[in-house]
Amino acid sequence: MKPSLYIVIPCYNEREVLPITAPMFLNKLTQLVAEDKISDDSRIMFVNDGSKDDTWNIICELAKSDEHFIGISQSRNRGHQNAVLAGLMEAKDKCDITISVDCDGQDDINAMDKMVEEYIGGCEVVYGVRSSREKDTFFKRTTAQGFYRFLSGMGAEVVYNHADYRLISSKVLQELANFKEVNLFLRGMIPLVGFKSTTVEYARTERLAGESKYPLRKMLSLAVDGVTSLSVKPLRLITGFGVIVALISFVGCLWALITALCGKAVAGWASMTCIICFVSGVQLICLGIIGEYIGKIYMETKGRPRYIISQRTWEE
Repeated sequence: MKPSLYIVIPCYNEREVLPITAPMFLNKLTQLVAEDKISDDSRIMFVNDGSKDDTWNIICELAKSDEHFIGISQSRNRGHQNAVLAGLMEAKDKCDITISVDCDGQDDINAMDKMVEEYIGGCEVVYGVRSSREKDTFFKRTTAQGFYRFLSGMGAEVVYNHADYRLISSKVLQELANFKEVNLFLRGMIPLVGFKSTTVEYARTERLAGESKYPLRKMLSLAVDGVTSLSVKPLRLITGFGVIVALISFVGCLWALITALCGKAVAGWASMTCIICFVSGVQLICLGIIGEYIGKIYMETKGRPRYIISQRTWEE
């Protein structure tokens, strides 16, 4: 029996690029159906993440033009990760497999063919992995690669050079629904679910239209969420660092006491100022890291919903 596929596409202020990429997604879906890889009840689900432009109106018009287009809209902007999760959770009981992909046309949609083939071959999760980052700027390439290495060094299980372009079966999604954390980092959560997985390489191109909705500020925020959501190693590191600083301070105290007893103590403010500034800086850094974790705990204990669906195209 042919599997039904839902392509989940988060959208935020994408009125420029959506009319360009929507036909591309439909052509790919039609091709997969024609090749008997998926069933005709497969759908393209757009997730409007509280857009302030005409994105939702465009999605509604697409849904009217072809039954393969459907859409859901969040009550407000909640971020890319929450939008992807909303689409996945909405689709988990309606299809056999999902493929999440951004709507900007940068990810090669032809990789979907190989993803579906890997699923048919027995894999429950197929990660889209960039074959190279040659087209990225030097800054973006080095920071992105450094980020993945840093996550691995912190003990987080992530797939190198993988973002949020992936195939997930409904079986995996049912288990993912049991993960209740509010601070989402899906590229680190999916590997934690387990099941048989593999990777498919693809080349990433330039954005087809519009501007990127993921500036440096959001990338840094996602990086912090990734580290603090998946690892407690930073807390252990500052504990070890604190022990080292304490040992150095203890040695310094012994040296000061011995020199004082020998009558060789020299009054001076420079060394004292350096020591105070160093210890104070270390304390502030440690408190900042601890505070970040406490803030995450605070948000988790509230138990607020991670997304709220306000509209669905098939209910209008």
